Amino acid sequence: MAKKIAEKFKMMIPAGAANPSPPVGPALGQRGVNIMEFCKAFNEKTKDQMGFKVPVIVTVYADKSFTMETKQPPASELIMKAAGIKKGTDNPITTKVGTITKAKLDEIIERKIVDMNTNDKEMAANIIAGTCRSMGVEIVD
Repeated sequence: MAKKIAEKFKMMIPAGAANPSPPVGPALGQRGVNIMEFCKAFNEKTKDQMGFKVPVIVTVYADKSFTMETKQPPASELIMKAAGIKKGTDNPITTKVGTITKAKLDEIIERKIVDMNTNDKEMAANIIAGTCRSMGVEIVD
């Protein structure tokens, strides 16, 4: 028989850097989850994504056990790293802050498509290109 789900919630945690301090500790502690067990499992699972904040969906069961599902980093973080910028622009129409190549765009699409609501690479490219435009990042050949 399947375990009864007590609660399901999302967090954004720096990859490979989960520790019992806020926001991780309080979020897990109030739900009765073993914090150190979660931190060790999360850090092991995300050690290859260091430098990014990783979304994680935690499912807590009635017996206080848990499962976690990690996602890819947000598209905006991947774009900023590819463009070599710290943040997007406040006015994308008049101010451009960086450029990325189509090859870099394709790399981002390959990485993010598993978390997107499409399986079509052309549609995924349009979604990521829209994020680039709203950040003030131009796509060049």
